[in-house]
Amino acid sequence: MHRRGVEIQARPSNCIFAAQRLKSSTFHQFPRSMQPTCFEFAGEDGITLQAESYGNPDHPPVILSHGGGQTRHSWGGTARALAERGWYAVAYDHRGHGESDWSEEGLYDLAHFALDMACLARSFSQPPVIVGASLGGLAAMLGAGEIQQAMFRAIVLVDVTPSPNLDGVQRIFEFMSEHLEKGFGSLDEAAESVALYTGRPRREDTSGLRKNLRERDGRYYWHWDPEFFADREDGPHNPVRVIAAARNITLPVLLVRGGASDVVTEAEVQEFLELIPHATFVDVEKARHMVAGDSNDTFTAAVLGFLENL
Repeated sequence: MHRRGVEIQARPSNCIFAAQRLKSSTFHQFPRSMQPTCFEFAGEDGITLQAESYGNPDHPPVILSHGGGQTRHSWGGTARALAERGWYAVAYDHRGHGESDWSEEGLYDLAHFALDMACLARSFSQPPVIVGASLGGLAAMLGAGEIQQAMFRAIVLVDVTPSPNLDGVQRIFEFMSEHLEKGFGSLDEAAESVALYTGRPRREDTSGLRKNLRERDGRYYWHWDPEFFADREDGPHNPVRVIAAARNITLPVLLVRGGASDVVTEAEVQEFLELIPHATFVDVEKARHMVAGDSNDTFTAAVLGFLENL
């Protein structure tokens, strides 16, 4: 069992650069009939984590790692598209999120998220590409920079850098904590709250929210462990360790930024490209922090373009 602030070894290395801007556009419409295969795996300290896969397991693997407060279901469209293009896509729920177990010891420091990711990555016969949004991207950078780069093939960071804009991060935490204790009186109320945060029109069909909410005593609550918010010395809000890890990364890296994001502004992009100068950068016009949800077709096209050039 590892304790909070767990130490994991860093290893240096070297790589290439490019940058581009993408306008929101309609990408190929992939069939929605492809059903995922659900499975579970053991995380770093034996915790049980839930996952689902799309495509042929003999194909090159891609791990889809969601952001804090989200679940593996946020990747459905992209996972299907990857499978259609010859990749084996695996999305999983972080510890304390979705259908994965909650940590009885409250072990939600960033190192444990990175070590969980390493457990999944090492289960494949070849190194996977990591597509990490927010928390998932931070875990990928820490894993590649401190654990072992060779366990990954490449990294796609979705609107996250080692030192994100604090105002944008604060807005995320305010949204996540606002209904932490009282929950929502209905799915419609939850949909209204999501629409206010994302800036998207409120969806009339609220059934999809059932994957992110659980009903207790007639009210709906986000399905993640409130202990995730507990103070921790090594959490995603502390950039120092992630910056040090990122300096070691020599793998191919793509940063996909939401053009309207307040979490990764143009200033953070410039800092990132100085930190990892070989990285590729894509700006998805009009998308906010939830890039894959705001403009899934354009986001997926950017990821596929990067993968096809590996």
